[in-house]
Amino acid sequence: MVREMTETNLRSAYAGESQARMRYTIYAERAKEEFPNVSRLFTAVAFAEQIHATNHYRNIETKGGATTVSGAVFGTRTTSEDLQAGIDGETFEITEMYPVYKAVAEFQDEQDALRSFNAAYQAEQVHLQLYQKAKEAVDQGNDLEIGEIQICSVCGYTLEGEAPEYCPICGAPREKFKAF
Repeated sequence: MVREMTETNLRSAYAGESQARMRYTIYAERAKEEFPNVSRLFTAVAFAEQIHATNHYRNIETKGGATTVSGAVFGTRTTSEDLQAGIDGETFEITEMYPVYKAVAEFQDEQDALRSFNAAYQAEQVHLQLYQKAKEAVDQGNDLEIGEIQICSVCGYTLEGEAPEYCPICGAPREKFKAF
């Protein structure tokens, strides 16, 4: 049975990742015409966020409802603002949310939750770098120059370029990567 604090963190992470997936999907649609590569990036990261949400959800054991709080950003209108919202969200997850959730899961010896939090934490670092690179391009009036974006469909690990033989986070084989 997952201990209460870890379970609460799993619910919160699930809610946050689910909302991020929807925001990034909306952002992708808005960027599609003017910045097709930024749109592709948002679509790829939305897929990764869905995987993170799914993995967190699988570790939730308590039946019934729960109130969750998310640090979601709302009210953006431009691709630059959307990218800044993504940067802010990923930064929060990297610097505050996941380090604390990982520490609690480790303290409570909740290994499945720890794996889920750690996979998301590592992917969010890549998302942050890609969003920063994209914002720099968009703020100069250019689309992002980027190759294929690969997402591990098991853990959400994200990289630009060719999929590795095995995911460095979860060990999934190359066939489990989805290219965007």
